[in-house]
Amino acid sequence: MSKDAVHAAQAASRTAVTAPPADAGDAGYSKDLKARHVNMIAIGGAIGTGLFLGAGGRLHTAGPALALAYLVCGVFAFFVVRALGELVLYRPSSGSFVSYAREFLGEKGAYVAGWMYFLNWSTTGIADITAIALYTHYWSLFTDIPQWTLALIALAVVLAVNLISVKIFGEMEFWFAIIKVATLVGFMLIGIFLLATRHEVGGQTPGVGVITDNGGVLPHGLLPVVLVMQGVIFAYAALELVGVAAGETAEPEKVVPRAVNSIMWRVGLFYVGSVVLLALLLPGSLYSADESPFVTVLSKIGAPAAGDVMNLVVLTAAMSSLNSGLYSTGRILRSMATAGSAPRFTARMNRSQVPYGGILLTCAVCVLGVGLNYLMPSQAFEIVLNIASLGVISTWVIIMVCHLVLVRRARAGLLTRPSFRLPFSPATEITTIAFLLACLGMMWNDPEVGRRTLLLVPVIGALLVAGWFGIRRRVERTTDRELTDLTD
Repeated sequence: MSKDAVHAAQAASRTAVTAPPADAGDAGYSKDLKARHVNMIAIGGAIGTGLFLGAGGRLHTAGPALALAYLVCGVFAFFVVRALGELVLYRPSSGSFVSYAREFLGEKGAYVAGWMYFLNWSTTGIADITAIALYTHYWSLFTDIPQWTLALIALAVVLAVNLISVKIFGEMEFWFAIIKVATLVGFMLIGIFLLATRHEVGGQTPGVGVITDNGGVLPHGLLPVVLVMQGVIFAYAALELVGVAAGETAEPEKVVPRAVNSIMWRVGLFYVGSVVLLALLLPGSLYSADESPFVTVLSKIGAPAAGDVMNLVVLTAAMSSLNSGLYSTGRILRSMATAGSAPRFTARMNRSQVPYGGILLTCAVCVLGVGLNYLMPSQAFEIVLNIASLGVISTWVIIMVCHLVLVRRARAGLLTRPSFRLPFSPATEITTIAFLLACLGMMWNDPEVGRRTLLLVPVIGALLVAGWFGIRRRVERTTDRELTDLTD
């Protein structure tokens, strides 16, 4: 069975009004996500613990040049989402890039894309419930509750929200994003006021002098800035959620371009702007990986309850990430299950048109994370975060490869590109892929965690190969059956 034949049959099905969707995994979903939900999902994907918590340690390591690292990584992240946006407008699908990988790279490509994304979000979910437990311990009321118990409670709450309906998920993400944006805007207004009035912050007079008097833009040289790139890339993980959410909105052709294009200025304002402001208020050496940089600044000016407020916001960001992970993997696994490359039960949907099978599978892996919190509470977060970074980079690379094939087929006259396009193709895709692979290679410079993570790549590769040989006959049967249905 040739891939071109499958592609032709799918293209023909798109022209028929009564034809089934090109991806069988798209059938049965409601279209309850509105424009405001998708826009806020885009914001939520762009703002998370990578900024609220991670920026502190990175400022300490890289200095003010961290703003440049966020800008560079943000540009490449935008390229990835812009490419995904074009793929979405070509054919909206809740299977998102897995569905596109199936069309443009074949079933093997979809299989790798799907399971690497599952690896990303299932391990990120473990990191999220670990973070939630750690943040909750900040308040004395919860100090005596074991970390694993808090992790389990958080998982149960977010699971319940996801299983009710996609509309409830959208509302939850909407308000999570509102909290994060309001907090950032509030902090930036305070920071600008401190700069404008030259109000002392921890004995320092804010302004350019804070940077020039403490080693300049590159106080530790260029190498630390390069090395933090891999962590910065992970800070932008979840931007691809826009593509998944597009499959459950009624007007993706209107909603998606607006949401994707707004990502760039959000990155510039919230990430780059916040880091520049932090660098102008205090020297990088005063920030720490153990504390949100925003709490550091606010505590230096004696702001009441600064720690409580920011801890609540970071807790919100972690809950938002866990919520998004269960949502997206449920849809991705359903797309894979209908093609035969994931367990059959992950294709099941409940009465609210929620793919509960895939969500429960991801949740099961997160339960293992609860056990990790019980056995290794101090190391759980760092272990899973680095494994998740492998999934993020592989997902983004696959999106760019799919876009390359889309453009090549369009030039061959096999399909029509949407008017919403990634500019300067194929140079943009090739440059982005090279940058992402370079970020992966940078992990080797971290012997403690990064190097050990890279050593897992052959292990993951071997598991993927073994898994493919275990399910390939089922995939072939499913493909033949789909082609027969499309051509009858």
